[in-house]
Amino acid sequence: MAKRSCFYIPLLILIIFTAGRAQAQYDKQQFFYRGQHLLFEGRYQQAIENFNKLIQLDPNLHEAYFFRGIGKYNLGDFLGAKADFDKAIGIHPIFTLAYHYRAITHSRLGDYEKALHDLREAIDLRPGYNGLYFSRGVTYLLSQQFKLAEEDFNRFIRHEPRVSEAYLNRGACYLYLKDTVKALHDYETAILLNKFDPEGYIRRARVYAMQEDYSSALEDLDQALSLAPDNSFAYFNRALIRYNSNDLSGALSDLEQVLTDDPGNALTLYNRALIRTQIGDYNNALEDYDRVISINPGNVLAYYNRAALFIQMERYKDALRDYDKAIELYPDFANAYMNRSYVKNRMGLFASAELDYNVAQNKVNEYKMRLGDTTYSAFADTTQRFDRLLALDAEFAKKDFNNELLQYRDVDIRLKPLYKLLAGPTDNVMALERRYYYEDLEKFMLGQSIPVHLFSNEPEVDPDQLNFQKEQVESLIRGGDGTADLYFLRGILDFQSKLFNASLASYNEAVGRDPGNVFYYINRAALQSEMIDFISSMENNVQILTLDEAGTARTRVQEQGRREYDYSGAIEDLEKAASLAPDFAYVYYNLGNLYCLSGDFPRSITNYSRSIELYPYLAEAYYNRGLIQIYLKDKEKGCMDISTAGELGIKDAYSVIKKFCVTEQ
Repeated sequence: MAKRSCFYIPLLILIIFTAGRAQAQYDKQQFFYRGQHLLFEGRYQQAIENFNKLIQLDPNLHEAYFFRGIGKYNLGDFLGAKADFDKAIGIHPIFTLAYHYRAITHSRLGDYEKALHDLREAIDLRPGYNGLYFSRGVTYLLSQQFKLAEEDFNRFIRHEPRVSEAYLNRGACYLYLKDTVKALHDYETAILLNKFDPEGYIRRARVYAMQEDYSSALEDLDQALSLAPDNSFAYFNRALIRYNSNDLSGALSDLEQVLTDDPGNALTLYNRALIRTQIGDYNNALEDYDRVISINPGNVLAYYNRAALFIQMERYKDALRDYDKAIELYPDFANAYMNRSYVKNRMGLFASAELDYNVAQNKVNEYKMRLGDTTYSAFADTTQRFDRLLALDAEFAKKDFNNELLQYRDVDIRLKPLYKLLAGPTDNVMALERRYYYEDLEKFMLGQSIPVHLFSNEPEVDPDQLNFQKEQVESLIRGGDGTADLYFLRGILDFQSKLFNASLASYNEAVGRDPGNVFYYINRAALQSEMIDFISSMENNVQILTLDEAGTARTRVQEQGRREYDYSGAIEDLEKAASLAPDFAYVYYNLGNLYCLSGDFPRSITNYSRSIELYPYLAEAYYNRGLIQIYLKDKEKGCMDISTAGELGIKDAYSVIKKFCVTEQ
């Protein structure tokens, strides 16, 4: 579900070059101008590559780290951005903008104390820079210091009275401070300043709904959707309004629209389950509750309401299990004890039912005695309904849905593939100082009859060229020049033609003729691994490192008659390669992959780390190690590795960061 950030970040037009900068080398200035232009165009990955080159030219250019940090921030790589802002401040300790943007980054990471510290530093350096008060107001708002947030927005608005976002944020402060009159006034002002921004209408509709002015709320949400027909948040809010107006079919239609965009949106599924139950669509309601619980197994209300649905379906054993779980999660849930007592009576468990009834009454009496104690659980309040639709900011939504409309999709995050020698032209355009040079590899490649290079992904090869090369190699072998290298080349060409068994036979012949050649073992191991992947894909039984939106990671096997696959032969080949070439980085990278596929994650990480020690610019090793660390719940390290992979050119890194390393505010 798309949600708008409450930060107002004006287009950054930087930086005044000092007299010293004017005397800098021309190529540095060109990198600066090109990088800024790429940022303004939203081509953030290209901008990062540009600033990488600038940093290589001069590692002490604080602006280069700053701009690269902005690129990473806009790609959702907040940890990577913070590291770059740290570097900029380390080089230039009075760089106000770096403090400002690092503060915003801290806020996005949920570390409000550090954000406020950076903003204080920035304000001390430039007290007249009004944008700092806006950002600090946002940080105070996010950390629920509403009066302080209001004061900062007041100051900002005095100097910048036409920024609609400031009124939206101050209105939110007033709403949390229970002043709906001021909140409504600010939202109206925001709409006057920007009539084409749906956010103002959505916010104002929320206030109208609180005042039970549902017709005005519907008008505002209709207007918001006319401006932004794909705004899921507006549909969600309109569903609540329609429900409260007894338009159940309209509410369902809006929830369906939300789920079209976000099929695993937990809060929407929960609300749809409640409405489906009310209209008697029990089977579909049950399916919705099942999905909510699979997303958020700690949600007490989902168990409680699913149990009530089971009662209506006369599935008393299932209802009993759900009430058991609800009570396990919230032992003070008086209604759950009361309802469980009813279920037990229906099942003939009369003594146990009476015990539950007595516990419920005791909970209620204790609750009544402690009504002034806000820490006491509201679940003991039997006057409260627990089958109402939940709004985004409702009490239980905060508790059980983390104040977010959780999105949940299984996402297949595949490891970057193994390296092997293949025929084809290289597209390696890496700067010389970052290029990996391994003397034995260079000599081996130069000594072959056809051009071969080290690849991870298979290169595009002209089939006619491939057939011509195969004829060349076969002719040499038939002519009696049956060297090990020729069999190795035949293995490569057969592999690229998807003739896996023939390729394996050729690699075996090559190894038999020259058992001391490290590259033969590397390719044979890669072939064995890819044969397993091919066979398993044909059987729909593919092992994938799977991460989901809720932050859970696991190895999943998609299966139709599950089989276990044995990577030990490939691992044995690579261990042999490591003994022959203990300083060759790609051997350890490949071992990292195979140990991961075998489920041995500690060894996998150890091997990726060794490959990085030998070659610090091996982007795929950072990427794969990062995925595994996220899987193992070491998210900070994992996300930093993914960030480094993105910095080194892995485009997929930023989509992973957005899915698993970002806590939306």
